[in-house]
Amino acid sequence: MNTRSIGTERIARLQRGLAERDIAAMVCLKPENSFYLSGFNPIIYSHPVVAILPAQGEPTLLVHALRDDHARGSAWVGDVRLYGAWSTKKTMGPNWLDALTEIMREHGAAEARIGIEEDFLPLSRSRQFERAFPKASFADVSSIIAASRLLKEPYEIECARIACRIADRGMETAIAAVAAGADEREVSVAAMAAMNEVWLRDYPDIEVCDFGSLEGGVHNGLWCYALTGARVPMNADNPKRIKPKPGELVLIIIWTNCNGIHGENERTVAFGAPAPERRAAYEAVLEIRHRTQGLMRPGTTVRDLFLAAKKEYVRLGYEKNVPGRIGHGMGLGAHEAPSLEAATETVLAPNMVITFEPNLRLPEWGGLQHSDTVLITDTGHEFLTTTERGLIQV
Repeated sequence: MNTRSIGTERIARLQRGLAERDIAAMVCLKPENSFYLSGFNPIIYSHPVVAILPAQGEPTLLVHALRDDHARGSAWVGDVRLYGAWSTKKTMGPNWLDALTEIMREHGAAEARIGIEEDFLPLSRSRQFERAFPKASFADVSSIIAASRLLKEPYEIECARIACRIADRGMETAIAAVAAGADEREVSVAAMAAMNEVWLRDYPDIEVCDFGSLEGGVHNGLWCYALTGARVPMNADNPKRIKPKPGELVLIIIWTNCNGIHGENERTVAFGAPAPERRAAYEAVLEIRHRTQGLMRPGTTVRDLFLAAKKEYVRLGYEKNVPGRIGHGMGLGAHEAPSLEAATETVLAPNMVITFEPNLRLPEWGGLQHSDTVLITDTGHEFLTTTERGLIQV
């Protein structure tokens, strides 16, 4: 989807934040943030992709000449500049930092207060900025960007809905595969194939690429992996050729992506009748969810939501197994702010997207959780993932 209007609301919000802190312009290199300011994901970030937002005026996107055609074909930013050398492309010169310096002079920001991402930039990059702008001062804009990303725009919410529809289809297939006695890897492959089929058939105009790095790209962000029995506390491991034994629990984790916006669907499946202690733990997690999910509404602090869940863990006899958090934000990051934990004072507000995943980890035999992607609405919340949320036994 390529429309110049996508970023209007976020740009205004960010520029208010810059003006309040007397920042002349901010410079973003973190892949999620440069995408947030431009709509461009090069898949692999082998050359810096730099988004510049002045406190007044339009953003600028600075990319290597190699990425010119891709950037102009997908970004919603109108001002795209080039550096480096590639075929017949006309650029601002061979060096991205020299090009950035020239752009910042155009914005009157080269000797002013410049916003940088201190939570992302390595020390070597920060020193480059200090040398390039010796008369400037620097301020961390990480919190400004994070606060803006908390509130999803209608376009982002629709992308989240699509990502969750794809995830639901993958989960349906994964549960069926567990029922058929498949191993972890077979479950994962079946789910990913089903999700890719949905993408192919129903959503020809969306992208499912994720954000890459300097050394690799992620062309397809439709992921699934399964963990069986005692492997559940590993939380994230490549699926193996391990089949569940009767009575074991299988945790299925699905992450999806629609035009940069993520969805998450996680379910625990009992393979046959679970042993009493496992069924008790499963029912406890369901009860914790049931008794606390009503707090997912505007005005609730994340801290209060977490503490309400913690109270239920203690009441049900799992005080030693209270998790560090019961969910997290979703958006351009599959795990972004806010972290649903006791230390987070963020107040839930309409158009935030979070996951809700009270869970148990019991090293003696494994653990379990269901995780849904949830939209905070004007009056409460909406589950964007729709897979069965009760006991799933096959």
